[in-house]
Amino acid sequence: MSEKQNIRDHKRRLLAAQYELRRKLYKAFCKDPYLPSDMRDKHRYKLSKLPRKSSFARVRNRCIFTGRPRSVYEFFLIYRIVFRGLASRGPLMGIKKSSW
Repeated sequence: MSEKQNIRDHKRRLLAAQYELRRKLYKAFCKDPYLPSDMRDKHRYKLSKLPRKSSFARVRNRCIFTGRPRSVYEFFLIYRIVFRGLASRGPLMGIKKSSW
């Protein structure tokens, strides 16, 4: 199940990257107060016609091992319990579990 979720999340990331520039451009036109209102409305309509899944707000950081969406370290993309286990065993370069 986690593989399926990670694949879906990866597809969303690709789609968001594909539409990122277009989405930012439309948003900038919508927020510009110096443009005429009909032009802003036209760009707001174009923004609404973009695919919903092309927004970066719908992308979720998931653990690459378990697919868990919560408590994931963004730098490593690893769930905290998996990270703790890998840190104590030593396969993460430069990371060592502290003990005192």
